[in-house]
Amino acid sequence: MKKFRKVLDGLTTSSPGATVGSPSCGSAAGTPTAAPTPKEIDVQETLVSENFQLCKTVRHGFPYQPTALAFDPVQKILAIGSRSGGVRILGRPGVDCYCQHESGAAVLQLQFLINEGALVSACADDTLHLWNLRQRRPAILHSLKFNRERITFCHLPFQSKWLYVGTERGNTHIVNIESFVLSGYVIMWNKAIELSTKTHPGPVVHLSDSPKDEGKLLIGFESGTIVQWDLRGKKADFRIYYDEAIHSVSWHHEGKQFMCSHSDGSLTLWNLRNTTKPFQVTFPHGKIQKDARKESCKPILKVEYKTCRNSEPFVIFSGGLSYDKAGRRPALTIMHGKAITVLEMDYPIVEFMVLCETPYNNEVQEPYAVVVLLEKDLIVVDLTQSNYPVFENPYPMDIHESPVTCTAYFADCPPDIIPILYSIGAKHKKTGYSQKEWPISGGTWTLGSHTYPEIIITGHADGSIKFWDASAITLQMLYKMKTSKVFEKPKAGEGRAAELVEEDPFAIQMVSWCPQSRMFCVVGISAHIILYRFSKYDANTQIVSLEVRLQCDSDDVISPSENENNPSFSEPGSHSPQPHHHHQHPASPGSRTPEGIKDSIPCLKVKDRAVRVPPGYQSELVIQLLWVDGEPPQQITSLDINSAYGLLAFGNCNGLAVVDYLQKTVILCMSTLDLYGSTDPYQRLTRSPRRNRQSTSEFCMRGLSNFYSDSKKRIRTSYQSLTELTDNQQSIDMERNKSPTSESRENSFTRSRSSSVSSIDRDTKEAVTTLQFGESYGRKNDVLPTPCLWVGTSLGVVLLIPMSIPTDQEERMEEPVTMGVSGAVLMLKGSVLRFSFLDCMGALIQPPYEVWRDHNAPEDPDRPRRRKLVHFSPSSSQDACGDGHLAVVCSERQAKVFLMPSQSCLFVHNITESSFVLRADVVSVCNSVCLACFCANGHVMTLSLPSLRPLMDVNYLPLTDMRIARTFYFTNGGQALYLSSPTEVQRITYSQEMCDNLQEMLGELFTPIETPEAQNRGFLKGFFGGNAHTFDREELFGEAAAGKASRSLAQHIPGQGGVEGMKVAASGVVGELARARIALDERGQRLGELEERTALMMTSAEAFSKHAHELMLKCKDKKWYQF
Repeated sequence: MKKFRKVLDGLTTSSPGATVGSPSCGSAAGTPTAAPTPKEIDVQETLVSENFQLCKTVRHGFPYQPTALAFDPVQKILAIGSRSGGVRILGRPGVDCYCQHESGAAVLQLQFLINEGALVSACADDTLHLWNLRQRRPAILHSLKFNRERITFCHLPFQSKWLYVGTERGNTHIVNIESFVLSGYVIMWNKAIELSTKTHPGPVVHLSDSPKDEGKLLIGFESGTIVQWDLRGKKADFRIYYDEAIHSVSWHHEGKQFMCSHSDGSLTLWNLRNTTKPFQVTFPHGKIQKDARKESCKPILKVEYKTCRNSEPFVIFSGGLSYDKAGRRPALTIMHGKAITVLEMDYPIVEFMVLCETPYNNEVQEPYAVVVLLEKDLIVVDLTQSNYPVFENPYPMDIHESPVTCTAYFADCPPDIIPILYSIGAKHKKTGYSQKEWPISGGTWTLGSHTYPEIIITGHADGSIKFWDASAITLQMLYKMKTSKVFEKPKAGEGRAAELVEEDPFAIQMVSWCPQSRMFCVVGISAHIILYRFSKYDANTQIVSLEVRLQCDSDDVISPSENENNPSFSEPGSHSPQPHHHHQHPASPGSRTPEGIKDSIPCLKVKDRAVRVPPGYQSELVIQLLWVDGEPPQQITSLDINSAYGLLAFGNCNGLAVVDYLQKTVILCMSTLDLYGSTDPYQRLTRSPRRNRQSTSEFCMRGLSNFYSDSKKRIRTSYQSLTELTDNQQSIDMERNKSPTSESRENSFTRSRSSSVSSIDRDTKEAVTTLQFGESYGRKNDVLPTPCLWVGTSLGVVLLIPMSIPTDQEERMEEPVTMGVSGAVLMLKGSVLRFSFLDCMGALIQPPYEVWRDHNAPEDPDRPRRRKLVHFSPSSSQDACGDGHLAVVCSERQAKVFLMPSQSCLFVHNITESSFVLRADVVSVCNSVCLACFCANGHVMTLSLPSLRPLMDVNYLPLTDMRIARTFYFTNGGQALYLSSPTEVQRITYSQEMCDNLQEMLGELFTPIETPEAQNRGFLKGFFGGNAHTFDREELFGEAAAGKASRSLAQHIPGQGGVEGMKVAASGVVGELARARIALDERGQRLGELEERTALMMTSAEAFSKHAHELMLKCKDKKWYQF
């Protein structure tokens, strides 16, 4: 614990020259300036660097760009591989694990070692990896990198330790799973096909062992060649040459037939008795045309042939639809007997897998479900019901239903809010799902002891808002609302100009939520704000609309060429419209000039009729910015709402507006420069026009106003970067060529933004970048705290606006709120991002709020409803310290701590020189508070408060894109989140305590389960039918028989997860059981071997004794000389 004793009076606000920051992490500590004074404060800072550690906790959502699928039928866990090298392993709800290949190569194929707690992945860089799943965080045990050949297909027979690997050259290699070493046994393509064949058969697309005899390997080549290879005899049993390319092969469980899918949309059934031609050829979707020809069909990419005990077999395949019908959706076809069912999908099918009751391929399969992996969804179909309903997916796979455009994260919410939101959201759930339990039910997960209510809010491109329960590292949808319901549907070409984002006019830019008062506010891309109240009752409401003209004149633009020692401000263009319903809008001739230029009209039209609203969040007020002289309104860059004051403030690059939402009036609307009044900071900031040009342009270039520039193209490109769901390089290049501004969104943020100044940025308006209501001191000579609005701008200026709010409830609804502009002015480097307030003991002061009450609840005449306000006054907890509080202000370059009301700068810390801060929040960690920052160069930092000592600086994300920048969000308890891909939310922690408890919170992937016994095949079948268990692969593939493979063919790379993995697995009870079971199995095996050896020794001893006895009898009567 470190004690900071700091004198307060007479401190200067200028930054001392000693605080020079290093490129990545800023200065070594918060630097105070001191002057002699009798007053002192004591702040006991408890946080030290040992309290912080950064690690990923869990990833939610649908795996982005999936490529592969695998299922363990005994453990009942599912694995999904992705194009970026990610592997997602799913079990029962709560069992959700994300792993990443370091190479980032796409996952081609996944194969579980069934019931062994291991997974093999084959990647596009021709490397095989063995993952250990017997630990909560899977790790790679072995890797094998192929140097001369490209991997195309893998097959691992059940209960085998030998993996068959097919390659692009047509060869088949065999890998020992235990040692991850290549066997010397190789099936060369030229041995597999006949010598007389003149063409190469193509890559291996299929490998499988015969259900009747494991010593027979079926090899499918892309060209249409199929070979059954006798592994013992090292020769081909039969060869099939078919004239259509093969995509997949599937066996009948008896091993007498197999089915192939082909590129012409056909299915062929082959009988092993006669392999000269197919037993049956069908075109499931190919109808016979008038000229007696089959219509051409798309390839059938995969087929599965599964038998049932009490009914006809299932034939399930993807693709094969006819080409003639344009716009047909991707489909999965289920053929059961003569019935054919086509299930149309919303997205293309990547892979599917039929789930069966048995892991043995030589038993009746009994399929019960089919998992379908789509490009943007995961569906499981119930095969046990004739209408094939889908199972309700327990995982949050629909985060990206509409692209996510903003996020918010609230830890430690009021405990009653989650059940209330869930009960309302449950009424709107979809129906028609299968009644059976979700079949992917493996692993174990228990609610940890370190849980508290957490809510994540996502805003989407279609204007929808989703509330998610994020408690205990899970994610469940609570409630969904659509903000577009407030507006009339826009007609094509109406309202917004065509070049703006007309396809998504309701897209959410930011949200503000007060869990205590349940007030909710959203900002949309069409310069609109909607305020919502929560109610448990439905209601008929008339939507109230306010329109604000927030547009500054051209003279208000700050130009570095002007001499700002004598600025000439334009007349305030403030405009305070009276509230009116939307149908009272001015007539259309008045809204357009004779030239047809749009003026004084909003981008969207609010519904002007009374609407019935269901329980939940109900719109209270809509605020829209207006077009001015043919110019669309600038996007809103900052927002704050305070339920205790009944006020809502917002700003953009033109100025600031404050709305009284109780009286439905605009109480302040003026340009940023008019807010200064007589306290113009640039009169003190600069001395010469030349120096001013440098400083102003740097502020503009580095300011957050870059995200909200005047250019319409910039609005579009920055918005597109949030919503686009493709990472196709070709489309990126086209975008770059199309618009010069779009290049910035593809580049990393890490470059310095002060290298050059464009014409747009030189004349930048000063944007309002952050707002905060709170009890503070608006002027230096104030004795008592009053309601204030703190305003931060893109030029690093902080303005304090004191307010006078009537305290009596009746007066509050009638008397106007007054605001005293020209309050205090403070300065920082770079755009201001965050305000927060501490008392003189270092404790966080929460903004005041109104306790939630239901406005639609029935009136009680005996107990009239009154507003109940909760205030956290700065002077309430500091009798020993006297009056005053600390204000923490963070910009994109530095952080400062001011003492109020004297406005003295106690501490200053230059966070970064070479980059800039994207997100900053004051958060509670380990019963204390700190300042958490996320930089554009990927660094995550924490600073102590109030001294601004660096506590943690981790280079977490080497490349930061616009999506991460706009969705990164810190919250209490040492947690944060961001959108790691267009479909996934990544949660991280920067708390050492949570990192330590993470193992307990995560689910176990592996559960010790006895492998089901194989069905009794009968004496005669087992004796004469070529029993598979007589086949010993070790004899064929082991080093003694097959020799060693060429060293240059593949390189073995030991993994990091071996010993560590076992240690981690041993830390859990399930891990202990697993270890004990493995040890018992090994011990039993050794005892069995010992017993066998003892029996052999006894047999040989008996034989020796018998021979010795016979010899003794023979020699008994002989004399010594007769020998």
